[in-house]
Amino acid sequence: MADAIDPATRFAKTDFVIRKERIQAISKALFLIMVVIMIIPLLSIIAYLVYHAMPSLNWEFLIEAPKKGMSEGGIWPAFVGTLYLVVISLAIAAPIGVFAAIYLNEYAKENWFNRIIHLAVINLAGVPSIVHALFGLGAFVYAAQFGYSIISASLTLAIMTLPVIIASTREALASVPASFREACWNVGATRWQTIRAIVLPNSISGILTGIILQVSRAAGETAPIMFTGAVFYKAVARGELFPYYLNEQCMALSMHLYTISTQVPNVKESIPYATAVVLLCSVLVVNASAIALRVWLRNHKKW
Repeated sequence: MADAIDPATRFAKTDFVIRKERIQAISKALFLIMVVIMIIPLLSIIAYLVYHAMPSLNWEFLIEAPKKGMSEGGIWPAFVGTLYLVVISLAIAAPIGVFAAIYLNEYAKENWFNRIIHLAVINLAGVPSIVHALFGLGAFVYAAQFGYSIISASLTLAIMTLPVIIASTREALASVPASFREACWNVGATRWQTIRAIVLPNSISGILTGIILQVSRAAGETAPIMFTGAVFYKAVARGELFPYYLNEQCMALSMHLYTISTQVPNVKESIPYATAVVLLCSVLVVNASAIALRVWLRNHKKW
């Protein structure tokens, strides 16, 4: 009778397993190093900005209007103008982008025409912002005769963010299993009933995340609004919530930062840094909200 196998060595790791585990540990360490390499510069930039902005970072800086030729004071008109531009542009781009993505993913047939449309959407997402600015100048300021105004700038930002919203929405819709749709069709539901009751609820987290993340791009762009609706200075009362009409020009944080950094002499050193920190924090708050919303919606998914 053969000798019994020692229980201690029965499940011992082979040389092959040991080699694979060593490779896995090395790969994990390399990926961790890559993450650290990406995070350290980001944290360094944020720390540098906050350190130089501290003398001006306070509540008064946020709600005050610029003073003494914008060399002193706060950023309230620019902050409110940025909110106007971002909210209006997303209110225009989000419904159009979502419905366009629903048509392309759920209704359109797979043929050469729709493949061209898909290719055009992908290419438009990579067009430089200065090209969108020139388009907005010609289409909305001159052709549509909206003039240099908030509506022209918002429409330009909407055109700029629209391709990304379409692409992200299509990805979210495509992530819903086809079996969900087939189950609804088998019980007699129409295509729109299936989209409304099954597809959209199960893809809403991806759709909303893609829309909200476009706030970062809309808030940080300078060229599109500079050509179509942003203004160097606009007199606004302290803390006024509705200082602009849609047919007027407005200040914006991105252009204000550029202006006081390059065009205004004798600006207090901490003011440009404080403006940059406010813009950065606004974007981070929106992105954090998008992440929290995505996590909450994913936790409430039914599959």
